[in-house]
Amino acid sequence: MKRLTFIAVLAVLLGVAGLSQTLSGQGGGGGIPQGGAAGPGGPGGQGGRGFGGPGGPGGPGGRGGAAAPSNLPTTPTAVALPTLSEEITGPGPIYESVQSLPPGKTLAAAGYQAKEYFVTGTANGQPYKTRIVVRMPSDKSKFSGLVLVESMHGSGSAHMFEFTSMYTMASGHAAVEIQTTAPTNLTQLNAQRYQGMQVNDSQRNEIFAQVGSLVRTGKPLGGATVRKMILAGTSQTAGFVINYLPAHVVYRTPEMGRIYDGFMPTSNGSNITQDVDVPIMHLPTMLEVSAANITSRQDSDEPGKQYRLFEFSGIAHIDTRDNVRMKPDPCVLPMSEFPQQAYFSVALNHLYNWVDKGIKPPHAERIWLDRDELNDGSRMALDEHGNPRGGIRSPYVDVPVVKYSIRPAALNPVVPNASAYIAQGGLQAANQMCGLAGAQTPFPASKLKELYKSKKNYVAMVEKRLNELEKQGWSLPVYHDLIMGDANRVNF
Repeated sequence: MKRLTFIAVLAVLLGVAGLSQTLSGQGGGGGIPQGGAAGPGGPGGQGGRGFGGPGGPGGPGGRGGAAAPSNLPTTPTAVALPTLSEEITGPGPIYESVQSLPPGKTLAAAGYQAKEYFVTGTANGQPYKTRIVVRMPSDKSKFSGLVLVESMHGSGSAHMFEFTSMYTMASGHAAVEIQTTAPTNLTQLNAQRYQGMQVNDSQRNEIFAQVGSLVRTGKPLGGATVRKMILAGTSQTAGFVINYLPAHVVYRTPEMGRIYDGFMPTSNGSNITQDVDVPIMHLPTMLEVSAANITSRQDSDEPGKQYRLFEFSGIAHIDTRDNVRMKPDPCVLPMSEFPQQAYFSVALNHLYNWVDKGIKPPHAERIWLDRDELNDGSRMALDEHGNPRGGIRSPYVDVPVVKYSIRPAALNPVVPNASAYIAQGGLQAANQMCGLAGAQTPFPASKLKELYKSKKNYVAMVEKRLNELEKQGWSLPVYHDLIMGDANRVNF
């Protein structure tokens, strides 16, 4: 009975009803904030948009992300350019939507800057005032010309930048974050700075189109030339991306040009049925695969149907390695240290090469399924170490030292000295987060000695496999030291 109840709840959480429902695992209905600027209640302030709202994952508010229907034009139509303010520098603190970066890998350390602006216009027949945050090299000569655009997650974080930050900043790419949900988090932190902001869900698609057209002019980037631009999102905001696809077909820049050159929904397994004229890179995680909320759509290079589906074995729905909301660990198992950003960045790099240079990404094996939860608790086919078979490989699953799993139970009572997010939301917040998290169970030293004989041999095996994957395009050199650092920390 408990298994059936969980599956029913997860079905709502993941929006399995189809394209019209966004994946809502990090839902945008009211509830507990996932993160955000320091303010009352710690990161995220109070009353922000949580991972499913009251009632836990999939509870009331858990279907956040489904945009209200908009009246799309029937033929390609130029959007109006909105108005960009001067840089916003006060009063008071900025709402900081990037809190969970790898240690020491800050914007300043990478020579990047973040600038905040207001954007005003009319969408769906109503005025709006939103904000954008532009993150790009302080030295514009180092800008690559490639831009990642995302909606700030309703819970208060620019996750797509967080999940790809080391690669993005090492490559000189820019990232533009748009507020497309109600600005509750912002106004609760600093009502004076963010006074007058107004955005509603029915305006989202036009705001994506209008702000995207504005970014293409280069004006928000200090006049820098934009070569290619993609729209990406994760979980709730992946739903925003998918819901935008019909709008992409008809909305154009004032010069009747294409607004976005590619799309990347992540932590999402929805069946994307809308064909568009640019590539789509789709990244489900072990949660979607295991929950059977996974598309069967096949890869395609056919013009108008360009699509890749990448499933990385070992990757969880949310990042737990660097997530400030998961420290200390609120779950009964150790949080996964699988470096989500190292592999989301592989996909992003392939998508940029596809849209910018016409280099088609390789096809990837998908995670194997046995659809039998009774044998090992997972619909995935697992190897002798308990990790998924198939999928895109990494040293973490090919030369393993842990068993990766998803949906660990939350500690009850809540972990002492919990993060501000967990402390504020209590057991409900811990249940939500652990239900979306990845965990790892370390192998005992005796098993490691049996598998690898010695630490030196283990490290050599990791490096050999890593070098192979880098040559094949399944791992990026910018993460080489991080991955080898993990290997060198293993002792037995």
